Amino acid sequence: MSTAPGGSSNADAPGIPPSGGTAPNAPHVAKSKQHRARRVRRPIGARVLHAPQVLRALVRADEVWLVALAAFIGCFSGVAVWLMTEIAQRLHEVLFNIGHDQRLSAMTILDPLLTVAVPTLGGLFLGVLTLGIARVHRRRAVDPVEANALFGGRMSVSGSLIVVLQTLVSNGVGASIGLEAGYTQIGAALASRWGHAFRVRRNDLRLLVGCGAAAAIAGAFNAPLTGAFYAFELVIGTYTLGTFAPVAVAAIVSMSVVNALGGAGFEVSFMPDKVDGLDYIPILALGMLCALLGIAIMRGVTLTEELFRKSGVPVWLRPMIGGLAVGSLALVTPAVLSSGHGALGALASVNYSLGFIVLLVVLKAIASAISIGSGFRGGLFFASLFLGALLGQGFAMMLTMITPGHPVSPVVCAVVGMSGLAVSIIGGPLTMGFLALEATGSLPMTVAVLAASVVSSLTVRRTFGYSFATWRFHLRGEAIRSAVDIGWMRNLTVGRMMRHEVRTVRADTLLTAFKRDFPLGASQRVVALDDSGAYAGIILVAEAHGDGDNSHRVGDDLHYTDTMLLPQMTIKEAIAMFEASESDALAVVDAPDTRKVIGILTEQYALRRYSDELDHRRRELSGE
Repeated sequence: MSTAPGGSSNADAPGIPPSGGTAPNAPHVAKSKQHRARRVRRPIGARVLHAPQVLRALVRADEVWLVALAAFIGCFSGVAVWLMTEIAQRLHEVLFNIGHDQRLSAMTILDPLLTVAVPTLGGLFLGVLTLGIARVHRRRAVDPVEANALFGGRMSVSGSLIVVLQTLVSNGVGASIGLEAGYTQIGAALASRWGHAFRVRRNDLRLLVGCGAAAAIAGAFNAPLTGAFYAFELVIGTYTLGTFAPVAVAAIVSMSVVNALGGAGFEVSFMPDKVDGLDYIPILALGMLCALLGIAIMRGVTLTEELFRKSGVPVWLRPMIGGLAVGSLALVTPAVLSSGHGALGALASVNYSLGFIVLLVVLKAIASAISIGSGFRGGLFFASLFLGALLGQGFAMMLTMITPGHPVSPVVCAVVGMSGLAVSIIGGPLTMGFLALEATGSLPMTVAVLAASVVSSLTVRRTFGYSFATWRFHLRGEAIRSAVDIGWMRNLTVGRMMRHEVRTVRADTLLTAFKRDFPLGASQRVVALDDSGAYAGIILVAEAHGDGDNSHRVGDDLHYTDTMLLPQMTIKEAIAMFEASESDALAVVDAPDTRKVIGILTEQYALRRYSDELDHRRRELSGE
């Protein structure tokens, strides 16, 4: 309803009497005032959220506008990536006393006192910080994979900012982890927030979360194809023609923004080298070695966490102990500190001995496992790239010693090892294939990477079954193997599917009275209640009419007396209970102790809803 022209109040408008007067349209005036009062009292944040109604309609109806929103998300993600990179580098410069153009892991000499003290005290600071945050923010932040798999793309910006802060502190004090988890967390969270602001559909919100993650990786590695397929394989869970344009645009925009702000802090770049046909035999063997090392690192993280739990050390004190361990390892070589960007960049120009490479692989793997297991926050993306490149170079040296007549290029082995180990830990064979392509510009090397990635992926799936992210979900009890949307199973609960109208009868009712009140054909089953009105069981009408002894009571012929559904059960749990009880219908009660009947659900209806939802998801995956 409109107000008077010029913004004047209704009391001054023509045709409306002053206060106390009456007019035929007085209810209209009162409603207008109430509406304006509500509009004034609405919070500013809510008004901003719902302001662009026309834009919301365009984004929901037109794919072009969804692409435009993805570009907007890519811009913000690029800024976030650049800012996080700069902050982490400044922390390294201040805390470890290195130069502006130097990288922490590329240093050959560091002050021994700082090398040990900074990770130790930084771990203590992180533990106290996390303890304080937990007192005021109790909700656990979900990552993009979990958000898309279980929550339809819904993420918390405040929780994600906490993750970013913890990641920056962890990386800044030298913990052997990368910033990539923080990049994707904030990029996906911003995308989720803007998708919610535009009220996009569930599937589009999941797509936008993928756009945020793609933009983050593309900006971090200056590699848009890598970012795009990171989103397709790991965050969205599928690739269709309809999803390509938004994800690709977000990745390209983010990379452009990062370059405009000063360039990506870290780039993966290798000089291309030739790959012969006979080289594929050792390349495939290297892929299997990468899988075994990846499994060992993931198991090492779990072992470290278990040791800390059994030790009884308070949670807030564990990062300090982990920092002390990492700092002690860094006394041998600073290359174990941080994610390893600088050390990977220096790998091509420094001739390490085979013994030192083996030592560095062991130290870096242990440092990464201790960092994650002790409570530092971050990811293993770039750490796996660095470890894989080291493993590849060491593998090439050993091949030269074994078969000097046909050596394999150390550059080829480094790129193959880098990608193979990342596939075993992170997942995404195509992601790593495109990373190799963008890092080398060589198609033959990319084909070799894809071959090794396939072997690495198959080995991990057959012997371990999880990537690092899904392994962490498994340890928490979540049945997530990918980002494919299974959250609808949790949303499709018994309470949403049940029929509320339930025919009931007292369990002490005589069968003669029951037969009179429930003739054949009127109903198939009736829920029986005990003296207190609680669920007692189900009586089958046809069976009751077949009982010739009319002195029996309803309670004598009850079925499923201890089998009942709860409203919060998912459709998967309901179907499992139908199969176990061999029943075609079950009563729904409010709680196991009170057993108050609130509805009934048939197996036929549950299976039909389950089938409809599966078909709907299949059509979404196929792009229909």
